[in-house]
Amino acid sequence: MPNIAVPRRALLLGSTALVLAPIAARAAAELGRPAPPFTATDSNGKSWSLADLRGKIVVLETTNHECPYVGKHYRSGNMQAQQREAAAEGVVWLTVASSAPGKQGYVTAARANELTVTRHAGPAAVLLDPDSRIAHAYGATVTSHMYVIDASGMLAYKGGIDSIPSADIDDIPRAKQYVRAALAELQAGKPVTDASTRPYGCSLKYADSA
Repeated sequence: MPNIAVPRRALLLGSTALVLAPIAARAAAELGRPAPPFTATDSNGKSWSLADLRGKIVVLETTNHECPYVGKHYRSGNMQAQQREAAAEGVVWLTVASSAPGKQGYVTAARANELTVTRHAGPAAVLLDPDSRIAHAYGATVTSHMYVIDASGMLAYKGGIDSIPSADIDDIPRAKQYVRAALAELQAGKPVTDASTRPYGCSLKYADSA
């Protein structure tokens, strides 16, 4: 279990307060089991199905552009760097916008594309998930909640992007980058050492009835 001590400066108030996701708070995708299937439309109108990606390593990144913990990794360029590194290795990186309409972080297709351009982001696609179907299927609780699916379709990693749950950019260089490490191990044919870590960030903004 990673060290999840919370730096005091990281604690924020209101809807953007840090959430350390409780383990098994929702029915969650299980490591070593087939990743929950999904089909979704991206911000350019293209349909994506996990079944069609068999044979490739896939990363899922839940996002909320108004969340300061997500902002930390985009303002620093850390998220974009990892997206491009993954793409260069043939990994399919899918950013998943799961905030419900009217909730913090909800985006239209046009807004998602605007954010991709202005943040110089490099995912393979931004999947629009306004009814939170993908988030529900994976048991996502926060943004960013990260998942890595191996080439055989099994869930190989779930948790945080790194080991320091703060909104401070200065923490990134000294944090263990869990997703980057997981991808390196999978590409080397090795099991993922830290396969399950506790995600941190803003609570995922499901619809009120969800």
